[in-house]
Amino acid sequence: MKEVLEIIAKSLVDYPDNVNITEIENDDQTITLELRVAESDMGKVIGKQGRIAKAIRTVVKAAANRENKQVSVDIV
Repeated sequence: MKEVLEIIAKSLVDYPDNVNITEIENDDQTITLELRVAESDMGKVIGKQGRIAKAIRTVVKAAANRENKQVSVDIV
């Protein structure tokens, strides 16, 4: 799932070298992916009214479901 998120994020932003993803395994067997991008790219990742962010989360969750895992994406 980390790879899927990285490909999506890097294709959206102007500074793909600044894309950083941290994978955190929680106690309840879920995985949290923290996505960090350049300050100027934040709007491109979030989108109007959060539509891009919601779409990113949907795609990553679909990829996780194929592997029977639960994943959440946080954009920080």
